[in-house]
Amino acid sequence: MTVSLDTEITVPELTPWAPGKSGGEDLLVCRDVSYAYVERFVALDRVSLTVRRGESVALLGANGSGKSTLLKVLDGLIFPDSGTYAAFGQWVTEENLEDEQFCTGFRSRVGFVFQNSDAQVFSPTVREEIAFGPLQMGLPNATVEKRIADIVRVLGIENLVDRAPYQLSGGEKKKVAIASVLVMNPEVLLFDEPTAALDPRTQQWLMDLIVELNRAGKTIVLATHDLDVLEVVATRCMVFSEQHRIVLEGTPAEVLGNRDLLLEVNLIHTHSHRHGEISHGHAHELKHHDTAAEGGRP
Repeated sequence: MTVSLDTEITVPELTPWAPGKSGGEDLLVCRDVSYAYVERFVALDRVSLTVRRGESVALLGANGSGKSTLLKVLDGLIFPDSGTYAAFGQWVTEENLEDEQFCTGFRSRVGFVFQNSDAQVFSPTVREEIAFGPLQMGLPNATVEKRIADIVRVLGIENLVDRAPYQLSGGEKKKVAIASVLVMNPEVLLFDEPTAALDPRTQQWLMDLIVELNRAGKTIVLATHDLDVLEVVATRCMVFSEQHRIVLEGTPAEVLGNRDLLLEVNLIHTHSHRHGEISHGHAHELKHHDTAAEGGRP
């Protein structure tokens, strides 16, 4: 499958981030969050995390360490057994999300791309899949159609819009899942193991896209155990132990330089060594539209 990005691409409704003006604002804040499945199987043990506007934060850890569970907490899909979670200065609780106004605001600002695209893509056609979220938000049909046209052009999937998701390859389904999230114009994007089960070319395409989205102002949180992508996509890393706790926070260079800890948390084995940084293409400029004309957020 050939994937290409135009030299100059346009992403709809991207709000540019000015570090000198708004950098450092705390968007997502977890404090001492614990969670156990069926009240027996611990997934998170007193985890604290702060995600600031404009960051790209990588959650690192072996399978089963709690990364995906934390993403579900951040997306309001599950709620802590103990501890607190606040987003955009408001508590995210099951009770608050039952409030229609709160829920609409939160869901429009946080988007989640699941590891398994089959769990996310469910509509009869790709066009209907991408349109589902904006229509649920009550956006006018003309606005929805424009957003669909913009996002399928950006992701290079114009040829897929009338196809059924079950007819698509794994990489194509991943692009459709991403389109269904980006079309909502969220401020925060959550990615669970974004490169899993993708061919090398699509992995490269997706890493470039994440970098571009972050540079354009989107705040990124991604869960991964792929150390080769860290220095490309992350500005900060949080390392989980197999005891479901965060045991290290640092830059990609600091984390990759701590071989003893990486061994301890089961991210590398004793005979592993790095073959150099993952390659990635040149950054492409992302532009934004004025959302006022479309009734979206400025």
